[in-house]
Amino acid sequence: MSGSRFRFAGTTLLATPTGALWWNEAATLVVADLHLEKGSSLARRGALLPPYDTRATLARLAALVDALAPRRVICLGDSFHDPDGPGRLADEDAGVLANLARGRDWLWIAGNHDPAWETGHSRHPDRRLPGEAVQDATVGPLVFRHQAAGNGGSGAGEISGHFHPKASVLAAGRRLTGRCFATDGRRLILPAFGAYTGGLDVLHPAIAALLTPAFTAHLIGRARVHTFASHRLSPLAPLPRSVGA
Repeated sequence: MSGSRFRFAGTTLLATPTGALWWNEAATLVVADLHLEKGSSLARRGALLPPYDTRATLARLAALVDALAPRRVICLGDSFHDPDGPGRLADEDAGVLANLARGRDWLWIAGNHDPAWETGHSRHPDRRLPGEAVQDATVGPLVFRHQAAGNGGSGAGEISGHFHPKASVLAAGRRLTGRCFATDGRRLILPAFGAYTGGLDVLHPAIAALLTPAFTAHLIGRARVHTFASHRLSPLAPLPRSVGA
């Protein structure tokens, strides 16, 4: 599979053009922020969008599972857009997830949008859905959680989502803007995988505070992933002024 291959915490990982992360050595596929049933959530609030986001997201995920045949799939939280999302999930889509998980480990990591569940390993609150629901997961040297631990943890080998990072760069006389993977070698923050997800500038203080100044952005283009050092990046929009500025 094409993408940008890089070393992280003693492992070799692949940032794919789909926004998913592939760890070949452990046959592990990682996706963040699916936000399934976002369209139906917005419809309840009067914002009518085509209600096909869940189907589109699952189709992209199914294509990856078919191509890579992972032994393990890790969903890094906010797999549903709101706590009631699983209840609105069509039986057909729940069946797609059950088929994708058959014969492999499937981990749902708790996100701030997801339904609440007990700490530790348990079934997903929606019994139609496969796999285990966990607060975080450790596989070899890597730790997977929804949101980076911030100053409360060392960050070594930590892979997370939550922020939906995007980046922009001026290259060869044109501006390239898109979702991105962001890493400083200690932490890795994945882009959102869901069809209806927006993004936050990777240079925003909320993200920049989690990474060392010299981080790397693996920026997703139309057909490939481009790798840029942080000093090459430009703000998507004017950043907030710092306190006292």
